[in-house]
Order: sequence, then C-alpha cells, then structure tokens
Amino acid sequence: MASRLILRIQERQGRLTSSEKKIAHVLLENQGLVETHTATELANLAGVSKATTARFFRNLGYSDFEEVRLQAREERNRREPYGRIEARAETASLGRTLTEHVELELSNLARTFEETRSDLLPEIATLVKAAPRVWFLGFGDEYGVARVGRSLFSRLRHGVHQIEGAGQSWSSELSLTGPKDVLILLSFEPRPKLQRALLAHARTTRMRIVTITDHAYAAQAQRFSEIVLPCHVASYGFLPTHATMLSMLRLIAVAYLGQNAKAVEQRIATLEAINEELDLSE
Repeated sequence: MASRLILRIQERQGRLTSSEKKIAHVLLENQGLVETHTATELANLAGVSKATTARFFRNLGYSDFEEVRLQAREERNRREPYGRIEARAETASLGRTLTEHVELELSNLARTFEETRSDLLPEIATLVKAAPRVWFLGFGDEYGVARVGRSLFSRLRHGVHQIEGAGQSWSSELSLTGPKDVLILLSFEPRPKLQRALLAHARTTRMRIVTITDHAYAAQAQRFSEIVLPCHVASYGFLPTHATMLSMLRLIAVAYLGQNAKAVEQRIATLEAINEELDLSE
C-alpha cells in the first residue's frame, strides 16, 4: 500500500490536469500497481502518454517513478513485520516486554494516520465551528474517552456536551439536540443495541455525525456518518487500546484551533479568569 503517494494525490487533486487525473484514478483504485507495473504500463492503463506520467509524479514532488516505487516498498516492508506480530497465537498480555507493547501502539498510530485523508481533519473542524452544539457519545470504555473529548473541546468553544443518559434519562438529553449539531461517536466493540436507537434519533434530528471507530465497523458507520475516521486497534491480550482514538481526538482539536486561533485564545482567557476568581488553580 502506497499510503504517502495516495495522500499526495488527495492533497493535489484539485490542481491536476485532466490527463493526470486519469493516472490518479488508476492508482487510487489499485495502489499495488506502483510495485507491480512500470511507468509505461501505468501510462497505458490510464490511456495517457509516458511523458504525462513522468510529469504527474514530478508534480507530486518525486524526482522520478523509481522514487515512488522505493517509497512503496519501504512502506510495505515496515508493515509486514507488524502483520506477523499481530497474527501470533499468544493472547496473554502478561509476559510481553514493554518494548513490544510500545512498538504495537506505535504501529497502530502510524498505520492509522498514514491512511487518514489529510483533508478530513480540517473538514471536521469546520463542522465543529458551525455547530450550535457539539456532543460526544461513547459506551463502555469509550464512555471515558467521550468524557475526555468533552473536556478537551470545552476548552476550545462553548456548547460542548456528552450524551450519557444521566439517571437513564436519555430523552431529556436528546431533547436538547438539534439540526447542525455535531455528534462525535466513539465506538469500538462491543456495541450496545442502544447505540443504534440513539443514532437513528440523531439522524432524524439532522445532527451531523462524525464517527471514530475500528476498521471492522467503518463500512457500517459510513451509512449514518458524515465522516468516518477508522483506527487500527491491534493489542495483546483481551484489553483494548484507545491510543489511536485519543490521538485522533487531539488532532481534531488541533485542526479546530488552527482555524479558530483568536476565538480559542479568548475562550481560554475567559476560563482562566473564572478559575482565578474561584481560586481553583495553584
């Protein structure tokens, strides 16, 4: 998988010529062609000249096609050992070295962000900016992650809440939601039946849903979400990992901060002034 090549294509999609878009389409449909085909063969598949193909890769920042192939091989070689580790039959988390745990988490993070489209985070930030209210929803372990999300985004803007069914009163919380509100759903296995009902209500209310989930659920999440951010979540043993989910939340916050620096600065100053007045900080 030529992840970095695909990211470059996506970033420059609007600046490609019609002929270059034909090559881009071929590569987006089958990333493996970079390693299995020559530049001439790619040109034939796309129905363009070899000169156009060479110009296409130069416009993406590569010196020539060979640099593209070397990069793709490097990515493949980096991923293959990860796949072998993930497939081991051993399930007990005890006995693993600290290095093994760290390497697995780093692999989750690297694979997740290499595969995340670069335009999605600014797009989510724009949705959050326009939303009257932002809601976080998570069940099980993701309930705690939703609390982190609410705390994080509350520092950046007003109107940030968590749907948590306080006292099992889901209706009272849902009655506060409305059109153009953003719902950030945090969802890993196992998923309760209640989630489906809450999402059906959110769609009826015309909330804009952003889902951060695992790859197994990503296709299903596409049916009800405006944007889906799939995460790699491989782990040793039975305990799940939320490192990628938490990091994704922080990246969305950073993207929002980048678009609304002045407003966020004013918000933080207001919160600090209130804390000082209440004498809450050391």
